[in-house]
Amino acid sequence: MKKGLVIGGVLVLLALIIFMMYRGSYNTAVSLQENVDEKWSDVGATYQRRADLIPQLVATVKGAAANEKGILTQVTEARAGIVKAKTPEDMDIAGKQINAAINLAFEAYPQIRSTQNFSDLQTQLEGTENRIAVARQNYNQSVKEFNSHIRGFFNSMFLNKETFAKKTGFKESAGSENAPKVEF
Repeated sequence: MKKGLVIGGVLVLLALIIFMMYRGSYNTAVSLQENVDEKWSDVGATYQRRADLIPQLVATVKGAAANEKGILTQVTEARAGIVKAKTPEDMDIAGKQINAAINLAFEAYPQIRSTQNFSDLQTQLEGTENRIAVARQNYNQSVKEFNSHIRGFFNSMFLNKETFAKKTGFKESAGSENAPKVEF
């Protein structure tokens, strides 16, 4: 009777060990699978940020450049009026126009900054593309961890291949090697 009790105890202990291994493997696989899904969502959120931000930045830079162009055109036309002036009255009118244009330029837009705006846009574009690259790398890393776990020797025997299917890392789309065009 003692021999049967010992064998029964060993079998229960063995079943408990197998169950604990399965439970640990399953829970880790669930956690890694959720991490992969989260990282993919982060990639999508970063794409959405780019889709929302870049058109707004481009429109802002375009508007600032158009405003500066109008101001510079007014100043240039006023200066040209002084050169074309033939009489002192024409010179006086042209001088008043140039003063008004210059005052308007400095009151409405005190500093010509379109070059800085274009530089800031380039910085934002670079930063956005860097965020996308980091999100993709994080996703690929989480896919690697998940796939390594589910393909391990014991885990591949314990885990359901349909529930924990192997994930695919980020794949670039056709033509993605070409940078998107920003047109002004």
